[in-house]
Amino acid sequence: MLAALAVSGTVRAQEAATASAGEPDTAVEQVVVVGFRSSLAKALNVKRNEAAAVDMILAEDIGKFPDLNLSESLQRIPGVSIARDGGEGRQISVRGLGPQFTRVRINGMEALTTAGGADSSGGTNRGRSFDFNIFASDLFSAITVRKTASADVEEGSLGATVDLRTARPFDFKGFKMSGSAQGSYNDLAKTTNPRAAFMISNTWKDDTFGALFSFAYAKRNIVEEGNSTVRWAKGGFGAATTSDASLADINAAYHPRIPRYDYYQSKSERFGATLALQWRPSDDTLVSFDSLYADLRSTREEQYIEAISFSSSGTSGIGGTTVTSASINNGVLTKGTFDGVDLRVEDRFDKLRTKFTQNSLTAEHRFSDSFKVDALVGHSVSDHKNPIQTTLTFDQNNVNGYSYDYTDKTNPTFNWGTADLTSASAWTLSQIRLRPQTARNTYDTAQVNAHYTLNSVFKLDGGLDFKKYEFVTTELRRSVGTTTNQETVIPAGVAAISLADYSSLVTIGGVTFLAPDLSKASSLLSLYSQTAYNGAFALGDEPALGNNRGVREKDSGGYVQASFETSLANMPFRGNFGVRYVKTEQSSNGYTYVSGSPVALSTSRSYDDTLPSMNLVLEPTDNFLVRFGAAKVMSRPDLGNLTPGATVSVSGANRTVSVGNPNLDPFRANAYDLSLEWYFQPGSLLGVAVFRKDVGSFVQTVSESRTFTGNSYGLPDSVATAACGTTTSCSASSLWTFSRPVNTKGGALTGVEVNYQQAFKFLPGLLANTGVLLNYTYVKSEMDYVNSAGAVVATADLTGLSRNAYNATVYYEDAKWSARASIAYRDRYLTKVPGAETASGTAYDGTNSTFNVDASLQYTVNDNLKLTLEGVNLTDEYQYQFNGAEDMTTTYHHTGREILVGVRYTF
Repeated sequence: MLAALAVSGTVRAQEAATASAGEPDTAVEQVVVVGFRSSLAKALNVKRNEAAAVDMILAEDIGKFPDLNLSESLQRIPGVSIARDGGEGRQISVRGLGPQFTRVRINGMEALTTAGGADSSGGTNRGRSFDFNIFASDLFSAITVRKTASADVEEGSLGATVDLRTARPFDFKGFKMSGSAQGSYNDLAKTTNPRAAFMISNTWKDDTFGALFSFAYAKRNIVEEGNSTVRWAKGGFGAATTSDASLADINAAYHPRIPRYDYYQSKSERFGATLALQWRPSDDTLVSFDSLYADLRSTREEQYIEAISFSSSGTSGIGGTTVTSASINNGVLTKGTFDGVDLRVEDRFDKLRTKFTQNSLTAEHRFSDSFKVDALVGHSVSDHKNPIQTTLTFDQNNVNGYSYDYTDKTNPTFNWGTADLTSASAWTLSQIRLRPQTARNTYDTAQVNAHYTLNSVFKLDGGLDFKKYEFVTTELRRSVGTTTNQETVIPAGVAAISLADYSSLVTIGGVTFLAPDLSKASSLLSLYSQTAYNGAFALGDEPALGNNRGVREKDSGGYVQASFETSLANMPFRGNFGVRYVKTEQSSNGYTYVSGSPVALSTSRSYDDTLPSMNLVLEPTDNFLVRFGAAKVMSRPDLGNLTPGATVSVSGANRTVSVGNPNLDPFRANAYDLSLEWYFQPGSLLGVAVFRKDVGSFVQTVSESRTFTGNSYGLPDSVATAACGTTTSCSASSLWTFSRPVNTKGGALTGVEVNYQQAFKFLPGLLANTGVLLNYTYVKSEMDYVNSAGAVVATADLTGLSRNAYNATVYYEDAKWSARASIAYRDRYLTKVPGAETASGTAYDGTNSTFNVDASLQYTVNDNLKLTLEGVNLTDEYQYQFNGAEDMTTTYHHTGREILVGVRYTF
């Protein structure tokens, strides 16, 4: 990791980080120690001097943890939990509130980055959740998490505002240059890959002008393997010849929809660079230009062997399947043998790229000792493209003697019965899916702030800001100019080509089988030709209208805030109170259906919010603080919920109708925070915080399972017929899942956070070089989830909320050696309430707990050279997703351990 970031954790760097971002000045006390302990002490001083509840990580702290990307650095902060994708962190939750409720600012302006992933990890990000895996930690010198609101920080967060700050030349004095190089080894993929970082900075003309450039590069090859089911369902079997259970009991039990083995191979390259220019023409004026670029490129190949017929339905039962033996435990068909089973093998290949660019210009000028003004203008673009998402499937139908066994729910076993898994003649090409996708997010920001010191007690701040945000997403599929599903249409010329010519033998879960090989098929079948086979592979947006949409927002607002510092009953007393006003002008576009045909539709609306806030800090005794915050906060609805009209989609056995609601009100809540902080020695803290959010305007998606015929949204049966195309067991009379987002009354979220940090300098001998960081968060909520009729069907935690989370780090640091070991635990959390399988009534879907262990060791050769050894995910933690209170496995994957060896050099 970038060694230069370590030296930027100085007193001057911290003062520049807060002042240049337009944040209140926070004088950082001088500390004698250097290195990791020094950065911890400085971060605590910032936390102590802030009026709001704030936690910070400085460059030394970022650089020394064995983190693969920025989100993994953030998980060290109390109350922050991460969700992983492909073995590394992708998104964060703060104090139980999911990723969509967290705002992120980079160098003072709001930004949004989105990436793609496997379907089980959310696929293409089309929401407001920030994907932190775009960035390497090395690019940033400070990370601040603001857990309580203040009027001078823009609206939009229900959970927290995360401020990311890149390094600037005035953070240093004179010339600085440093670099690092590492090799990483993954024990599951059995590959070695490079990582590198570099920074150079200098100032000229008596420190009136400075320039800094940095970059970070990492390559990663990962294998992800395990098993999945998509989800669990009830019913649909038409016949049973077993005496183990009646057909009625079998159909009343849950069965896996697509029991399968999974194998992913992912390759990625992450590159990032920063450029900072600063000019100080006088002691009263400072102008800064910051540019940040990030480029994440990746490919992913997914391979599956599965029993597809369990996801089908119809009058003849699940694909005509007969149950010949069954074992039912607690309402779950955990084990069974079946005749007439349809098997499938899949090969999916994705090519993905996200490019992020942000340029911002800030200026500040002090007109007098009591009055100063600062301003910011900036532009950012996150451009995600998934130009190739191609899937081929081979089917082998009516296999007898097939069985599955989920007695060990995370390690199922399958018997493939009479299937011939390795012969090309036994399989038939059944689907050709082409689904290129994009998601683009753009921000334009302008703001100006004035700061006036009235006297020794009061200071007034005020400002105006304007923000224009635009989101556009697209998806194309095989099309003949209508909404008809073409993915099961196989051109005669393609059907005539032997499967042996574009397949290969693969082994997953100890099973060897013939699978499609897209590296051969793409050219042999002319998959990317718009004219081949009379245009059979031509693409259009008609079959995927729901993912061709956009949202535009113009946010205009301002704030006034009074800060004070005085005494109360001879106790130091400080804080701020203020109010922010914002008007949101929103327009959204999508498609709806008129007389069965899709028609482009655009709607607009506006709403405003007045958001008061207060933060108070009382110091009853030296080094003991009582902190209280209260505010009204808001967070805008997720982007996918604002699409006007209706979207009808068929993907295999999944038949869905999604109806948007562009008139949704934002999430709104009253937030309260009370904390006690004891800074009992330099660089140490014992803190306890209790917090509560009363969510009075909540957005949730209500779903119902019903036939398309007679739906209440005015959609004719012809729409269902077109969407089904040639898909078997699909018609207007089949069961479809209808969903629509609505505002509901919400509920309360409460929690407690404990934070302990101490350097054991008082201990004898080598123990004096040790220290510990411990934090624990407990959060609970009660949200009423309703059905399409508005009736409460469940009261449960907010989705994305882990009730228990903790982090622990033990470290050692002396003149030569620096070592640390860290653990991060996140309790299970819900992802959907009620569960996605609405027809079967699963209570909820979720992700089970994770426990990650990382470690690092560094040896200082001399003042310039350091050697490093790091380990990530040392316990090879599995990602475990589930359905219902029965804890039925939907995804169980792991990605292996990573070991990194490297060198850092600083000049």
